Amino acid sequence: MKLARRLALVTGGASGLGEATVQWLLAMDAFVAVIDKDATRLQAMQGLAPERLATAAIDVSDEVAVASFLDASIARFGELRLCVNAAGVGGLGATATPEGPLPMAELRRIFEVNLFGTFNVARLAAARMLHNRPEGEADERGLIVNVSSISAFQPLEGAAAYCASKAAVAALTRPMAYDLARHGVRVNAVAPGIFETPMLASLPPDVKRDLAANVPFPQRCGKPAEFAAAVATLVDNPYFNGTVLRLDGAAR
Repeated sequence: MKLARRLALVTGGASGLGEATVQWLLAMDAFVAVIDKDATRLQAMQGLAPERLATAAIDVSDEVAVASFLDASIARFGELRLCVNAAGVGGLGATATPEGPLPMAELRRIFEVNLFGTFNVARLAAARMLHNRPEGEADERGLIVNVSSISAFQPLEGAAAYCASKAAVAALTRPMAYDLARHGVRVNAVAPGIFETPMLASLPPDVKRDLAANVPFPQRCGKPAEFAAAVATLVDNPYFNGTVLRLDGAAR
């Protein structure tokens, strides 16, 4: 899929995996629409390529705001060809302890962004991609890349709500791909392992060291640029569809 002078949408694009993806897209001469709740970081990003960048400090689960931003970006830059759903939140908390159960509000907070927000943006992006002109040998109209996690497959103790939200994103991949296949829109997911992101930075240093030590090779945390490279692979190879791509240095 060609991305030069084409529009891509990245959620969670002001930091971590999303920011690395935005930087790669700009290097590819793409137009980029970025959604993130951190208005300060979005403002700082504007200087990267103001003529090719649009930003919005909105919630990914807000249907009206996301739809409006998408339509404005398409009107400015043209057809939406790529959507990368990198917005996500973490959350630690056991299902129950002697002090009580995990608050339902915490479960809703995590699912609101990781699952509902991902599905909301994906469906709104897909609805617009269906009207794109088919291109290439496969008559492709677009690509959606969702972000799961290896915790969807090897759950972490004390993070049931987070793991369940990422497992749900992985489970969405194939049925969403089936729904959109007849229209020439592919859907894949990347399931990152332990990556250098603000979410990881919030953990205690000893926890971060232990996590990195459990990665077989390379024995370190992943770099956000390596996530962007995985997205590039999915973009370049049209036979990737309905796939959850593990990116974890063999961590199990």
